[in-house]
Amino acid sequence: MSEKKPLIICDPYPQTLERIFTPAKRAEIEKIARLVYSDEERMSAAMFEEHLGEAVAIIGQTAMPKERLDKAPNLKVIFNVEGNFYQNIDYRECFRRNIRVLNCGEVYAQPVAEMALALAIDLSRGITWEHMRFREGRERYVLEGNHSSRLLSGSKVGIIGFGLLGRSLRPLLEPFNCPVEVYDPWLPENVIREHNCTPVGLDELLANNEFIFIMAGVTSENQGFLGKREFDLIKEGSKVLLMSRAAVVDFEEFTNQIEQGRFLAATDVFPSEPFDKDHRLRQAEGCILSPHRAGGIPQAFYKIGEMVYDDFALIIRNLSPVRMQAAQIELVSRLESKPVG
Repeated sequence: MSEKKPLIICDPYPQTLERIFTPAKRAEIEKIARLVYSDEERMSAAMFEEHLGEAVAIIGQTAMPKERLDKAPNLKVIFNVEGNFYQNIDYRECFRRNIRVLNCGEVYAQPVAEMALALAIDLSRGITWEHMRFREGRERYVLEGNHSSRLLSGSKVGIIGFGLLGRSLRPLLEPFNCPVEVYDPWLPENVIREHNCTPVGLDELLANNEFIFIMAGVTSENQGFLGKREFDLIKEGSKVLLMSRAAVVDFEEFTNQIEQGRFLAATDVFPSEPFDKDHRLRQAEGCILSPHRAGGIPQAFYKIGEMVYDDFALIIRNLSPVRMQAAQIELVSRLESKPVG
């Protein structure tokens, strides 16, 4: 009699198995594991707990307090396939039981970095705004439409937060020969210098640079840390790109500064999503709005499935995972991301 394959509970909302696994990769993982999943958007608590006792792995962001971990004696790994380490898991209990909690956030870094670069060029050359004028029959030709344009090349760039997003952006700026300053209090200065960047304090970065990329994740310590005092340090006419989490800025003050014309901005993230349809930022002329679509492209989603398969195949052979980001107590105890829905 053949050995029974290990069981994976699949409750990946807001993802779906079809989104993260190509048909070929789905077939591969089903060769080495049994998948339990629901036809509903989310698995019911009853169905989830029915299979906990046998489960070796969980794919998804389902709440896992100690009471549920107690019901999962065979659990080896939780695969977060959304991208945030949520606070709905008892991480300390997972660490005590040697249950790995792995995160797919790395897959979004390159897509977000490319989008940030695209938005920076858009802000510097007025591509979106001049396109809209053309559609309305108000186009301005040659110099007339370029009075506020500038080159990204050679411009001073500041990056706030130098984790996965910031480090993915840095090589994309190389062809533009931009001097880059970085503020990240969680990193040694030598790590920043190794990426050909200059470590600086927050105030210095804000005051010095013409393009400012906000790439910092949100923690219990930095919510709203960019407010009026900080925004007032930014030189008029600079370009500010909010690409990580809206909670790191005072969003109403961010809107004020844009409305006042102090700087041009682009944002891919908002305090609530869908964003308030009556919010005044929707009408602000100096801001490009992107509905949280920088990272979520099909290539990124399929890469999640590849990473889950690769790491699961290693774990069931009692080897260490190598593809996904592992939860660390110093990090997850400070994060403030909340589950979707």
